[in-house]
Amino acid sequence: MARIAASDATPPAVVDAMETDGYCIVEGLMAPSDVERARTAMRQILAKVPAGRNDFEGRATQRVYALFAKTRAFDQAAIDPLVLGVLDAVLGHYQLSAPTGISIGPGERAQPIHRDESIYPLPPDYPNVVVNTMWALDDFTEQNGATRLVPGSHRWSGQVPSEADRYVDATMEAGSVMFYLGKVWHGGGANQTERPRLGVILEYASAWLRAQENHILAVPRETVAELPERLQELLGYNIYPPFVGYVDGRHPRRYIMDPVRPPGAV
Repeated sequence: MARIAASDATPPAVVDAMETDGYCIVEGLMAPSDVERARTAMRQILAKVPAGRNDFEGRATQRVYALFAKTRAFDQAAIDPLVLGVLDAVLGHYQLSAPTGISIGPGERAQPIHRDESIYPLPPDYPNVVVNTMWALDDFTEQNGATRLVPGSHRWSGQVPSEADRYVDATMEAGSVMFYLGKVWHGGGANQTERPRLGVILEYASAWLRAQENHILAVPRETVAELPERLQELLGYNIYPPFVGYVDGRHPRRYIMDPVRPPGAV
């Protein structure tokens, strides 16, 4: 299993591991104090979140959508230099797609195996358009629902995993993060313990694609105005060169900070 200590992690090292196996675990990237702060914030939000509606969401699993409208605990993780360096190398121009808190509850069954890129109608050999990061706020173990992956499946062309394929459990300690490509077959594991397993996915997609979640509606404009500039861009207030995504002829970040011009104004 591809693992790198945070002190040794560089974008090229993570990218090399993903090119080989489809994923890479960086151990200890989030400081213990930040883990505790994020865990506390997420548990407060989860107290009001219902369980999933289907087998994919998980009927004993809670999911926190519109993450950046509800907590500031992951602002810095979303723009971590290592994360951005990996994204620069793999995707070039990118945006947040589906940031989601996930608490897999006791008794939850394993999630159906899937590929995150499958929502886009692209051929299997198309260049990567999705990179995911899974941040562990609890220890991920084989018993409590660690993500299951099929190493090397990012290179498959139309093949679907079978029971004969080699699955691995992405076990990792709280504070670690797993990078994985959108082409990798994976799914949340079954939780056979009496405690929930908490993690947060920050998924990124190429900037020319439509993000899974509509952040422009999900995160209030007033909230976005207070965020770091790079995070504003990742939430959709940006352009894909040369000018895809402009607002009234201007860069969308101007829309956040400036008064909206009345109709017909020049």
